[in-house]
Amino acid sequence: MMSEPTQGHLRRRVPPSRIVGLAVAFVSALAIPASAQQSGQERRGQSIVRDAETEDLLRDYAVPIFQAAKVNAKATKIILVNDRSFNAFVANGQKIFINVGALLDAETPGEVIGVIAHETGHIAGGHLARLRQQVANAKILSVIGMLAGAGAMVGAANSGSGVGNTGTGAMGILTGGQELVRRNLLAYQRSEEQAADAAALRYLAATGQSPRGMLTTFARFADSGLFRSRAVDPYLISHPLPSERISQLERLAKQSPHFGRKDSPELQARHDLMRAKLAGFVERPDTVLRRYPPSNTSAPARYARAVLAYRSGRLSEALAAIDGLVAEQPSNAYFHELKGQALLESGRAREAVAPLRRAVSLAPGGIPIRVMLGQALLATGDADAAIRELSITTQREPESPDGFRFLAMAYGRKGDIGRAELASAQAFFNSADLRNAQTQASRAMAKLKPGSPAYLKAEDILNYRPSQDN
Repeated sequence: MMSEPTQGHLRRRVPPSRIVGLAVAFVSALAIPASAQQSGQERRGQSIVRDAETEDLLRDYAVPIFQAAKVNAKATKIILVNDRSFNAFVANGQKIFINVGALLDAETPGEVIGVIAHETGHIAGGHLARLRQQVANAKILSVIGMLAGAGAMVGAANSGSGVGNTGTGAMGILTGGQELVRRNLLAYQRSEEQAADAAALRYLAATGQSPRGMLTTFARFADSGLFRSRAVDPYLISHPLPSERISQLERLAKQSPHFGRKDSPELQARHDLMRAKLAGFVERPDTVLRRYPPSNTSAPARYARAVLAYRSGRLSEALAAIDGLVAEQPSNAYFHELKGQALLESGRAREAVAPLRRAVSLAPGGIPIRVMLGQALLATGDADAAIRELSITTQREPESPDGFRFLAMAYGRKGDIGRAELASAQAFFNSADLRNAQTQASRAMAKLKPGSPAYLKAEDILNYRPSQDN
């Protein structure tokens, strides 16, 4: 299990004129929907979690939904956010962000599948693209309203008329225009949330899955926010009032012929192991032991305690527990992965190679596992083998910095400085550090053969210019 900084957009803002800037800032703040729709840019302080087991399971949850929604499964990514709150949101095109907390709290696969179905409804419905258009329209309306208000204020000043604090006069015009813009935007977002709910129910019906989990998930949201919503103007929130939303969902969900269907035991078992692993890594030790006490001898409980023992520096205890799990499920790639990780991060890289190779053979699509194998090979001094593994990861995930970061080290060990600097440039670029990316790209070009594929990649980074946000 690995983590990396959240990757932001490479953008350079162009300062607008003063009055337009005020309007744009106002609308931009209102255009950020409720927490389930916040972008990665708004969550810079958080981090993205990489875990092959969780990613593979979420992909298995999502693919049938994507197919029902006629969404390109290869182009749609699910990204795990290291945040304990129960939340999910869509941002940056076809990217679904799911908080670790959502997975820890979801007791059944259906609860997570319902979340994915809802967010897929936003993608299939083109809601983000239309929201951007709504924001653009709102900017125009807001600018016009503020200019009109400013003109009225000037007129009032020239005529000697006073502007009080009663909400009348020029100041009333100014704030009234802003309030209209805000209500229009939020009403638009409410309609999109309702559309995503309806779409999710259709996808679940098309795939023969119960909407019960989705209903459970939204009831959880309602329970946490209902006490606030009773005293809130329904036109001043971006999502429908919880009571209204749950009532509508319950009525429609119970019409599904699949409502009583349960998740398969095999899927539930994978779900339970995934939650146990996440808990072991991200929860406090006392929380892990309360959730999975020693008296609980199930595989998920022993998995969580094995992770906790490894995290706490009790390597022998962790390895014994992991070996017990491997003996029971020798084809579980992620048990082998955990053993390799525990050994690697305890300074026993040579011993880590075998379990990591086994994990890669069992889960060849698990990019984080292959990156870890490359890191272990590099630590043993086998730079050539590390380059082979890490090159596969960078080809399959060209937007992730981790593979490039270790690939740079591997090329450096071989003395291939030009390729090392290119890989470093790509790692910086994927981490949204354009300055260092272009510095490394310039250095790489001085050492690479002009016109070669590596040289052209470096040149592309050097010549890259971020789009200007007006």
